[in-house]
Amino acid sequence: MRIGELAARAGTTTRTLRYYEARGLLPAKRNGNGYRVYDEDDLKLLRQIRTLQDFGFDLEETRPFVECLRAGHPEGDTCPASLAVYRRKLDELDALIGELQAVRAQVGAQLVRAERARDELAVGALAPGGPEPQCELGGNLR
Repeated sequence: MRIGELAARAGTTTRTLRYYEARGLLPAKRNGNGYRVYDEDDLKLLRQIRTLQDFGFDLEETRPFVECLRAGHPEGDTCPASLAVYRRKLDELDALIGELQAVRAQVGAQLVRAERARDELAVGALAPGGPEPQCELGGNLR
């Protein structure tokens, strides 16, 4: 198949395919008149790349999977280098999850603090001569 058909079947653009070719991820075979030609194996490579990118892998992280497929393995993630990339990505995700959990805990603590402060202001406003609760944006809460 030619580059336009491959792009359409892979759900990408010809520009992206040329970029992958320049990066050495997609082999460029040429026919007699110089047109790029591709086969089902190339489509499988592209689907592997797209799936990994959908999972958050950057383009360079897909290289071991592509090389695994090119080496003749039926799946791109069965080679040792691919497995190592999976492990690194899981470590990266675990670290990000830890960071997000810490931020969530901080935001939750701030919410509890803010609600208590609001409630204290409201109680004071109900007392005779108590302060009028103010919104941070400058308006009264009542």
